[in-house]
Amino acid sequence: MANTLFLVLISTALVNNVVLSQFLGICPFIGVSRNVKTAAGMGGAVIFVITIASAVASLLYTHILEKFNLTYLKTIVFIMVIAFLVQLVELFLKKFVPPLYRALGVYLPLITTNCAVLGVALTNVQKEYDLLTSVVSGFGTAVGFCVAIVIMAGIREKTETNDFPEAFKGTPAVLLTACLMSIAFYGFGVLPK
Repeated sequence: MANTLFLVLISTALVNNVVLSQFLGICPFIGVSRNVKTAAGMGGAVIFVITIASAVASLLYTHILEKFNLTYLKTIVFIMVIAFLVQLVELFLKKFVPPLYRALGVYLPLITTNCAVLGVALTNVQKEYDLLTSVVSGFGTAVGFCVAIVIMAGIREKTETNDFPEAFKGTPAVLLTACLMSIAFYGFGVLPK
């Protein structure tokens, strides 16, 4: 069991990185990755929301939706759970970490509509994971998101003053960087022969 959970953790964080191989959660990945501290804060918020949402979604699906034959409501129920958790994070940051709250700005409430969060909950149900495996999958996915966004922010900070050709400044440079990161993360899934 421990080996399976470890493999789920590594595969969701690195091999099947939610941003760089599944292309979910691109909006905050591009929008919040200008500064490493802000990116780390967003990554922490996403870790909390995805991990808890995975646990709650698994429990709700198993003990309520399946039990009462309401599985067709899973998407709506999962979105409501995610929205509630994001509100908790937003209230916490506003009260205890106001600078991070202001730095995240509009991207914090956008976690609610971040398709990566909903994607993890739906994938866990589709793969019929139990509660523990769902939590590990959610945590691994969120850690992978955090790693990707912090790496992107670090690269953007270092290359901000570089002399790019005019056509590559701004968004094209960011997208090219994301492409190169995707290629690098692809290497985690390739087995040596």
